[in-house]
Amino acid sequence: MIDYNLPVVDLHRHLDGNIKPQLIRQLAEKYNLPLSDNDQQQLLDMESVSGQLADLVAFLSKLDLGVSMLSTPEACYDVAYANVQDAYSEKLDYVELRFSPHYMANSHGLSMYDVIESVIAGVKDGMKAYPVRVNLIGILSRTNGVNVCMEELKALLHYGAAFCGLDLAGDEVRYPAELFASHFAKGRDAGWKITVHAGEASGPDSIWQAINILGATRIGHGVAAIHDPALMDYMLEHNIAIESCPTSNFQTAAVPALSSHPLPDFVKRGLLVTLNTDDPGVSAIDLAHEYQLARDTFGFTQATLAEIQRNAVNAAFLSETDKQRLFRKTHIHQAV
Repeated sequence: MIDYNLPVVDLHRHLDGNIKPQLIRQLAEKYNLPLSDNDQQQLLDMESVSGQLADLVAFLSKLDLGVSMLSTPEACYDVAYANVQDAYSEKLDYVELRFSPHYMANSHGLSMYDVIESVIAGVKDGMKAYPVRVNLIGILSRTNGVNVCMEELKALLHYGAAFCGLDLAGDEVRYPAELFASHFAKGRDAGWKITVHAGEASGPDSIWQAINILGATRIGHGVAAIHDPALMDYMLEHNIAIESCPTSNFQTAAVPALSSHPLPDFVKRGLLVTLNTDDPGVSAIDLAHEYQLARDTFGFTQATLAEIQRNAVNAAFLSETDKQRLFRKTHIHQAV
């Protein structure tokens, strides 16, 4: 279970994957977007998520309904603000919200620049209203190809100081990390930290590429690392964190069953593992759910869970000074 005397941190949470059914209905009404019978059924499905989908791509399609509500920059603001509200309601002290501006802009032909400005404004206003600290990570959606990702990167770089990191997400199998080497070189030059979705839908080589080619210091999901002892040794030696999202990993079929998730083995090896929600609006979970799952399914003791909480602070894209503030539960709002 979560120890609320320690910092409560979620490092891997998609802002555009946390548009919950109630918010979808509100956005549809506010912006006059009719929901079809199929949409209504999808909302019901989201409210009672269970079972496993065919693969990662099938899971990602579940985000589309929420994103289809983003008909105006104001709707993007609403979603960003709601994400801060959600973090507060979960008693989070710090959260890193990541999003793909191209994905959010695409349904209604919005400008990526307008999307980014609206998200930044929504998060800023959310932090003024709620005592939770938020940082933003920009996502390049690899599924759209190298050229679109470069345009996405340019838009993110325009607001560079508003972001703490850069991520690569999407179809890991068809669009390997090596295609995006130049993109991430520009991101590192901008001073951003790097986290990459890897080893979720592809094998250990994807994680090696994320580390060696893109410069990742954190790996999103990383379940495939279990098949490469040398990789795990390297990650341990170089303090490369794993952003673990067990419920999501089951739903995307990254693992065949929760009982076979490699997280307990990662913990035994001493890897810097963290627990996160991924897409809570789609998976119908919160961070407390993942800690409960880790206790009930993996048999983690309270001491192990507390160590995972501390890991999240140590792996955060924050300065050492700000990490110490988090450990002291001193909530200093940083303007994004």
